[in-house]
Amino acid sequence: MIKADFLLLNAGQLLTFRGPGTVRKRKLSSEIGLLEHGAMAAKNGIVVWTGKSSRAHREVHLDSRGTEVDVEGRVVTPGWVDSHTHPVFHGTRQDEFAMRAEGADYEEVAAAGGGILNSVQRTRNASPEALESTLLHHLWLMLLNGTTTVETKSGYGLDLDTEIRSLEVIDMVSETWPQTLIPTFLGAHEIPVEYRERPDEYIEFLIEKVLPVVHERKLARFVDIFCEKGVFTIEQSRKFLTAAKALGFDIKLHADEFHDTGGAGLAVELGASSADHLLSISEHNIRKLAESRTVATLLPGTAFFLGKPYPPARKLIDAGAAVALATDFNPGSCFCESIPFMINTAVCQMKMTVEEALVSATANAAAALLLSDRKGSLESGKDADFIVWNIDDYRSIAYHLAMPDIETVYTDAVPVASRNRLRRIEFVSGGKG
Repeated sequence: MIKADFLLLNAGQLLTFRGPGTVRKRKLSSEIGLLEHGAMAAKNGIVVWTGKSSRAHREVHLDSRGTEVDVEGRVVTPGWVDSHTHPVFHGTRQDEFAMRAEGADYEEVAAAGGGILNSVQRTRNASPEALESTLLHHLWLMLLNGTTTVETKSGYGLDLDTEIRSLEVIDMVSETWPQTLIPTFLGAHEIPVEYRERPDEYIEFLIEKVLPVVHERKLARFVDIFCEKGVFTIEQSRKFLTAAKALGFDIKLHADEFHDTGGAGLAVELGASSADHLLSISEHNIRKLAESRTVATLLPGTAFFLGKPYPPARKLIDAGAAVALATDFNPGSCFCESIPFMINTAVCQMKMTVEEALVSATANAAAALLLSDRKGSLESGKDADFIVWNIDDYRSIAYHLAMPDIETVYTDAVPVASRNRLRRIEFVSGGKG
């Protein structure tokens, strides 16, 4: 018999998302691994068995001090993997939001001194305690919405001290917080004021002065850059990411958000784990992504928030690209922590099926973070991070707009959040790293 210290029984629908430990394309992009009347066992926070509830007690030996949970016919899914967020900042920008509501474009607001540089000024002046408070607040809201793994970017410092301080805060929080935090260095988020007319020199500064410190102190797994008209060119992005790869970092890329700059093609060329945004991607680069293992990470909340056309999810999936969904949570262009809302929007506005959207927020999002061996599905050997839903049909996740029917969120098979109780569940955790 399989030994376990946690046993979940009587899931009306257990969505395992079982499959290859890699990107999910074409037919696999909608395979949810549905197990009716399902059960799941875990040991030390790792899934060790899934099967029918009727077989559980014959095949699983639960430790005498183990926990048995009967979910009484509810839906169970893996926890969401949010593979693109910007939660380390200080101060909000609702004034800019109001300007856009009156007709100003995001790029016009940025040109007038708003945008990312607005947050940079405030973040540079913020204490580590203030940054930690903001980060924890938004991580908690993500957790309430079922997100158990969060890619967590710096990028509102644009100088050595603030970028390092931001990454240190992420590292400190990850030691005790129940979600898995994946740190990304995004010092190339914007051209800071002091380098405004010298962007090449800023790239050199990041390569020579900042990247080595981030590497030496092991403060980030990924390095990212905003490749966009008016920010960083293809040539600057290639130089920066090539230097990051040479130090051993994995790389990601903000690509083709407002203009077709060829950023998605560069992501494929450099072997990036993902190319993110893609509102303006060309047909040529859709084909390139389809022929690669680079994940197309789509951020529907940003298009919704800014009133922009949605990224071409249907074209990407039909061409054979692997698609992930993420929130892009940030203070300027998507102030939303909810993956369920991204799923709602992807299905309602981007012509994705319910199943494709769910795979995109789990298995493919894990692939975008190179975590397919640990996250994104409920299979033996994977982390027991999952959501118990107060529904009996998984399609209700996309159907119930902006109101996720979440009963309880678990990480490492331990309950850590509940919407019904509307407070943090006390937990004992060594952090998720």
